[in-house]
Amino acid sequence: MKRILVVGGGLIGIRHVEAVQAHAGCVLVGLVDPDASMGADFADMKDVVEPVDGVIIATPTHLHSAHGIQAAQRGWHLLIEKPVADDLQGARRLETAVTHAKIGSLVGHHRRYHAPVQQLKQVIAEGMIGTVVAANVIWAMRKPDDYFEGNWRTAGGSPVMINLVHDIDILRFVIGEISNTASIRGKGLRGKDRIESGAVALAFENGATGTISFADNAATPWGFEAGTGENPNIGTTHQDMMWIMGTRGAISFPSMTVWSGQHWGNAAQVRPILVAKNSVPPLTAQLDHFIDVMNGAPPLIDVADATRTLEIALNIEEQLSA
Repeated sequence: MKRILVVGGGLIGIRHVEAVQAHAGCVLVGLVDPDASMGADFADMKDVVEPVDGVIIATPTHLHSAHGIQAAQRGWHLLIEKPVADDLQGARRLETAVTHAKIGSLVGHHRRYHAPVQQLKQVIAEGMIGTVVAANVIWAMRKPDDYFEGNWRTAGGSPVMINLVHDIDILRFVIGEISNTASIRGKGLRGKDRIESGAVALAFENGATGTISFADNAATPWGFEAGTGENPNIGTTHQDMMWIMGTRGAISFPSMTVWSGQHWGNAAQVRPILVAKNSVPPLTAQLDHFIDVMNGAPPLIDVADATRTLEIALNIEEQLSA
């Protein structure tokens, strides 16, 4: 039975608390949050004297590195929410601390645990659509105005670091490493000096290219959360939001519609495929894996791997801010 501490009592932190409480393989040591109204058991990690095997860090991004290092120094295995840090220096300091402490690390890019995402990776690796040539992604949701009121998101709530970082990680996971990016920023509509929309071009090391169109001020059915229904706070539409094209066909996600084709003289045909279903919610699957990591299993995405996703997201953010 693993003893797990959760740090951060926000929306995702509470979901982690509930996942730990419901899991047969672990027990909740408590919740750490300086705001007692969040139902916290401790105000700071230094207040925890109970034995802890692993810690889930779900604090604001700018605190990830410091909190992760604090946990590593106490010898606690750690699962840290995405993005792994708010800058590369912090991510690399955390990576050094994890290596020095000889603990397991896992980063909360939990979409890698979705069964259809795992299936998408397998379909591409097996060559069902041939050599990947291009990919298109759309993430476009209209966030409510009060999402930005009276908090850090007013100026720093760019959808790149909050939302696109997930899509970037999935593209790395299923297609391969991204070698270059170019970005164009859209006009802000909320009257704030904040990135709201834009377009990103991607180059992959394997020669494929891709695009991401994004907006947090557009009401559409297209986005990972809406398409998969993975977030209870976001309405489900079951619409595709990713299209991957290859030399022998194409696939759209999350419907996992596979098209097979030869050339434009013959219409591409739908190829039936049984879509994989999540046997447990992705957050639960991630917690299962975290327990395995604490027992010595290799992580699906550790601090070093997540730092590469962070670097790409930061490059895009810098291009959009120029």
